[in-house]
Amino acid sequence: MVGRILLLVLFMNAAFLIVNAVPETCPADLGGKCGEDSEWEGEFFPGVPKIKYEGPSSKNPLSYKWYNAEEVILGKKMKDWLRFSVAFWHTFRGTGADPFGAPTKSWPWEDGTNSIAMAKRRMRANFEFLNKLGVDRWCFHDRDIAPDGKTLKETNSNLDEVVALAKELQGDKIRPLWGTAQLFMHPRYMHGAATSSELGVYAYAAAQVKKAMEVTHYLGGENYVFWGGREGYQTLLNTDMERELDHMAKFLEAAAAYKKKIGFNGTLLIEPKPQEPTKHQYDWDAATTLNFLHKYGLLGEFKLNIECNHATLSGHSCHHDLETARINGMLGNIDANTGDPQVGWDTDQFLTDVGEATMIMLSVIRNGGLAPGGFNFDAKLRRESTDVEDLFIAHISGMDTLARGLRNAAKLIEDGSLAELVRKRYSSFDTELGAQIEAGKADFEMLEKKAMEWGEPKVASAKQELAEMIFQSAL
Repeated sequence: MVGRILLLVLFMNAAFLIVNAVPETCPADLGGKCGEDSEWEGEFFPGVPKIKYEGPSSKNPLSYKWYNAEEVILGKKMKDWLRFSVAFWHTFRGTGADPFGAPTKSWPWEDGTNSIAMAKRRMRANFEFLNKLGVDRWCFHDRDIAPDGKTLKETNSNLDEVVALAKELQGDKIRPLWGTAQLFMHPRYMHGAATSSELGVYAYAAAQVKKAMEVTHYLGGENYVFWGGREGYQTLLNTDMERELDHMAKFLEAAAAYKKKIGFNGTLLIEPKPQEPTKHQYDWDAATTLNFLHKYGLLGEFKLNIECNHATLSGHSCHHDLETARINGMLGNIDANTGDPQVGWDTDQFLTDVGEATMIMLSVIRNGGLAPGGFNFDAKLRRESTDVEDLFIAHISGMDTLARGLRNAAKLIEDGSLAELVRKRYSSFDTELGAQIEAGKADFEMLEKKAMEWGEPKVASAKQELAEMIFQSAL
């Protein structure tokens, strides 16, 4: 019996050696090697085909049911309305860790290091993912794509090396929707970056943004984002809020000046968020951020990147913050995600609510689109979703949800019933006196005379339930 077992083991080992003696390509796993350089030549996602549109009746999870990139809606292709982007940090650096648990994900291509070689491997995986998904844009933080060095100079050199590969892999079709600097994770930024109480940190942050803006420009990026995750306070007892806000304004002013100096034509975007990780973040919501930009004379230099989960954390709907930005001519980009109403923190889930997506797309259509902005999936897999194909399924679901929202919004606009309901509600202003009021030509004496003449005004129904019925009928 022992002899038979030994023979079986020898046979299996021999078979393994024969099968693996001359591999045609390197599999994207921990053990793959090609010659002496260990570069990956095989697929990172070998079981996933290029994702195609198959229509609403398809049961294939690796297909689009509603997103048909070339289909024309309201005179524009779906891909041009939506301008989708993949977030490098959630997709390729997300581990599933949370404050209560260790990481649950380690993708097959990861080797457990944060080396330059590993950074390049992730970058290759990123572009295979984009190509299979059929998405032309990606977003990144500088420290997500390349590791810190021992000095700022070494760190910049690391970034240059990885960015050179990204430039090669992009080709002529793919480019960053936006880039940014990670100014919140390193301990040096515990008091903030532009609002830090330490001058040295302020200078370091400026140098980091300078470099991140340069590489975004080099890669053909269309926008550059500022998210001030630690630009705020934990208590006002030890905080000079006025001075910190003044410093943040000067920092953004210098960034706008440097953008022009290097010839970067992309849009500078500020991403509001109310809190987390700070107790209070200075760019709390769209309205607060607009007021800040107005006060410091920066309205012409920046637009807003609205993240849906951030809007709900500030007590608004995503639609509210989008409309606030839009009606002020400041809607530049959307970070497409959502939160859980039962959880009071930034869960960064993929948007799957068709009703919310429809309201979002109503704002986008009224804005005439988002270009040069778009929809970035600042969203991550749930901690319990650990299969590589889950990365595709999550993005497909998010893309289909927004595509369905676009179709629904187009139906509402083409039908016209909702717009007519709103028009009728304000029709009393479609009069001579209404025009005078809206032109600023009706003073209080004139209005008092009319009030005396007309007596008690009649107040019509707002027809909220009818508006909701019309909206729901489009879903």
